[in-house]
Order: sequence, then structure tokens, then C-alpha cells
Amino acid sequence: MTETVIVDAVRTPIATARKGTLRDTSAEVLATHILAEAVRRSGLPSESIDDVIFAESHYGGGDLARYAAVANGLEHIPGQAVNRYCAGSLTSVANAAGSITSGMDTVIIAGGVNTNSTSPRPVWRVIGTEDTETRLPPTFPYREDAADDTSLSVGWNIAQKYNLSREQMDAWAVRSHERAVAAIDSGVFDDEIAPIKVTQGDGTVVEFAVDEHPRRTTTLEKAAQVKPIHPEIEGFSITAANASGANDAAAALTLTTAENASAHGLSSLGTVKAWASVGVDPKFTGDGSLVVIHKLLKRAGLKASDITLWEINEAFASVPVSVCQELGLDEDLVNIYGSGCSLGHPIAASGARMLTTLSHELRRRGGGIGIAAMCAGGGQGGAVLVQV
Repeated sequence: MTETVIVDAVRTPIATARKGTLRDTSAEVLATHILAEAVRRSGLPSESIDDVIFAESHYGGGDLARYAAVANGLEHIPGQAVNRYCAGSLTSVANAAGSITSGMDTVIIAGGVNTNSTSPRPVWRVIGTEDTETRLPPTFPYREDAADDTSLSVGWNIAQKYNLSREQMDAWAVRSHERAVAAIDSGVFDDEIAPIKVTQGDGTVVEFAVDEHPRRTTTLEKAAQVKPIHPEIEGFSITAANASGANDAAAALTLTTAENASAHGLSSLGTVKAWASVGVDPKFTGDGSLVVIHKLLKRAGLKASDITLWEINEAFASVPVSVCQELGLDEDLVNIYGSGCSLGHPIAASGARMLTTLSHELRRRGGGIGIAAMCAGGGQGGAVLVQV
């Protein structure tokens, strides 16, 4: 079978939503920028690109991939929008790898774009009336024990199921900030970040080049003082300190056949070896990461001990803590440069961001196998395995 390789992976810096540097930057601008950078860095002729696949959760049902293609003068590219919420850009990469591996396409750019700051809020007519309400469309039939409150379905319910203490989750989140800050200070992300010039609300133009969400002053003592999200629930252990942020960013990977990369004299960041998606009980949405990892390892014929590095999204700290506990993972190999609690969770872009960081780091280490995995809204999970 044809091998699908990553010839480049790039992302924007991650901004804090609604009050950060990208608060006045649309998803269209981010998509156009990240696609231009992906094309430029790929070393491949732009006319050889067969498609662009971008996840765009919560952006209203358009097609940012097509928009960015046309904005970059690439009218031959159709563009595809993907929505699997948090796991959307992992699915984008999986869809691209499937098409290339099958021999249908040769070059695809895949990733995701998220602007929590500017995303629309759908207005719905209340059935049987002329009244309207603003709400998100449902991903599953709501029930008494499961709705859209992820502090319950991803945070609290998982903490309860696996007997995780607040102290465990706070410690993970604080370490996440420490790791992200150390990575920023040492320049680890320099190769993967494409700075972007943006216009602020007051008309000033700034160059955004460094992740702005990690907090340098976070400590265990400060985390312990943060009030629980649901104080009315006895013992509730989920707080803003052990949860991910609301963020804006974009990320994209350029995928092609190993043969095509070689023909253009390009080295690869890794080979996409396997991918998987799952559905789980919406009450335990956070289990999507654990369940999909089991499925992916089985597909790849590997054991957890075979994996060099892990990216397990910190939608809430409960997710990587529970996965490490259940799989017996070495925490020093998981989210080594931070994740959702620190870098932030730009929903539609997070999976591609994780793969970008993972691929660059594996190459720096001279090779290895990496897995990026995450749960996703409504009781879903996605994961991709790369080998360098």
C-alpha cells in the first residue's frame, strides 16, 4: 500500500479567546494564513495539491478550506469542512491519509481552524412558536445524566469513575503550565510556529509569534484556591485551573505519498501509520481518549509500551490523568510541552496542533512512534499514530 508521509506541519501561535491577540481576527484570515504557510513550507508545487481539509467546529457550516484555497489563488482546490468537535483536525488528517493511501489523491493539506473569539451563535426558531433561541445544535439526544456541560461529562464524571482527586488534576495542570513555559523559553516551538500579523480593534498592527495562554505564575497553592465550577455538587473537583482554556489558532499538515516526497527531494516529518475514531457513552465523553487509544493500538499491532511520545489533549486534566492511570503510561512521555490546560484548546485546531508538535519533536529525537489522541463532544474520540 502507498505510504502517506508528512512533509511539513505548521501552526499559528495559540491565543486566549475574546481577550487575546486574535480576538479581532476571523477564521477566514487564520485559514488563509495557515494554508499559505503550509504551501510555502511544503516544497511542493501548489498546482499539485489535490485538496485541503480543515476542521471548523462551531463556525456555522461554511467551508473555510475552500475559502482559504480561493483566497490564496488556488481555485483548482475544492476544499472540505470537517466537524468532529475537538477531534476534528485529527479526523481531517485521517481523511487525507486515507485518500492518499488508497491512491485517489497525491497531496492534501489537512488541519483545522478555530476562533472562539469570533465564532457565530446559531439562532433557532422555537418549534410551535415564532420565538427564537440562541444555542448550539445538539450532537446527541440530551438526557438527564448527559447534556453539553463538559465539566461534567469530561471532567467530573471521569474523575469520579477513576477515583481521581482534585490534587492529582491540579498537579497535572500546574505541570502542564510549567512545561509549556519552559518550551516557549527554550524555543522548542520556533520551527512549528508561523507568526501572523493581525490588526487589533484599535487599528494597530502587531505580529503574533508566541503562545500567550500559558501562565508563568501558576502554582499548586493558587490552583487549590480556585472555586469549583459546580459548587452546588458536594466535592466537585473540576475548576478553571484544571480545565483547558478557550482559544484561537490554526494548524495544518501537508501530506503526500512517500514516492512523491522523494521525487521532490523532500524529507518527511513522519509517516501516518494508523488512525481511529470511536463513540462512547456521552455521560463519559472523556473516555473517548482511552477507548480510541485501545482501538488504535490494536489496529497498529502495537502495545502502549511501544509508543515513544504521547499527546493526550487536556480538555480537562482528568483525561490524561485517567488514561495514564489505566494504561500505566510514564507521565514524562505525555504532553511533554504542555497541552490544553496550558497552551490552550483551540477546538478545531487542537488535533493538528498536537500532531505538529509531536512530529517535530520525534524528528528532533531521531525517530520514534507517537500517538495524538483526544475525546470529543457528544461522546466521541479520535487518534492518529505517526512514525518517524
